[in-house]
Amino acid sequence: MKHVHWQEDLALLSRLRLFQNVAASNLQLLLKEFHACDLEAGEVVLSPFNRNQYLYLVLKGRLKVYLGSLDNSPVSTVEPGECAGEISFIDNDCPCAYVVASEPTSALRLHRHSLASLFQQAPQLMQNLLEVLCERVRQGNRVILDTEQSAKIDTLTGLFNRRWLEHIYQRESNRCAFNEQPLSLLMLDVDHFKAYNDCHGHLAGDYALCLVAHTLRNQLRPKDSMARFGGEEFVILLPEIAGDEARVIGERLRHSLAQIPSFYSPLGVLPGITVSIGLAEMRRPDSLQALIGRADEALYQAKQDGRNRLSG
Repeated sequence: MKHVHWQEDLALLSRLRLFQNVAASNLQLLLKEFHACDLEAGEVVLSPFNRNQYLYLVLKGRLKVYLGSLDNSPVSTVEPGECAGEISFIDNDCPCAYVVASEPTSALRLHRHSLASLFQQAPQLMQNLLEVLCERVRQGNRVILDTEQSAKIDTLTGLFNRRWLEHIYQRESNRCAFNEQPLSLLMLDVDHFKAYNDCHGHLAGDYALCLVAHTLRNQLRPKDSMARFGGEEFVILLPEIAGDEARVIGERLRHSLAQIPSFYSPLGVLPGITVSIGLAEMRRPDSLQALIGRADEALYQAKQDGRNRLSG
């Protein structure tokens, strides 16, 4: 980081978010607290491992923000006129992200020892800074929500994934056990899926998996959970459903797919598929692994008996 001389430009600064509605006389006083610096491309400005005491205001260039590791993709960009380091500037702690100059960048920086005087000299600046902080928090919340959504959803089928299944099972099994209600699990496997892929192509196989997801999910209750377990395997949790009723549901689901001889896809008309199903009912205290283990044994038996059937 290189300290440089900067020719004050009050007209430019008054248009920046941080200085909006700050009186010109106060702005001139504030500028005495700011110092200009130039950053080289790739220079790390903020790091979670180093305490930060500065607020950076970008004048020219750009900064990239990285969470967790510099090997990850950047989550946001700090453009000219925007701030970086405002949270650690205020709480005098380590930043929660890396901030790196993605190109040669010029910035004004303010040391936190000026923080107290800012409250007295320019209350409007502090209000602007609080608004920036609120936007950062909201942006962070959106990133968290998007990350959680991506972490629990299978991108191909739109179903829950295996990771989410573990979470939802813990909740539903505890609830059913507390209310002395049964819980059943169906494990489905697409019949002869490798042959389907070999004959029609992997993209056709993807559309067949989507057919399974869309056909079966629409027949389930809101409280049921269907997840893609991996490859061509699916799992359906049926809370408050005992084995006999789960068997009826499983047969209905299996039959609904068997009744589709062909379906339309972007590749054209493709042949339908069938599924084999294994059924297991929860025995308290069952782990998800134990319940799936018994359903998998039943699924193996369904395949041994000729496929396109339910066992368990």
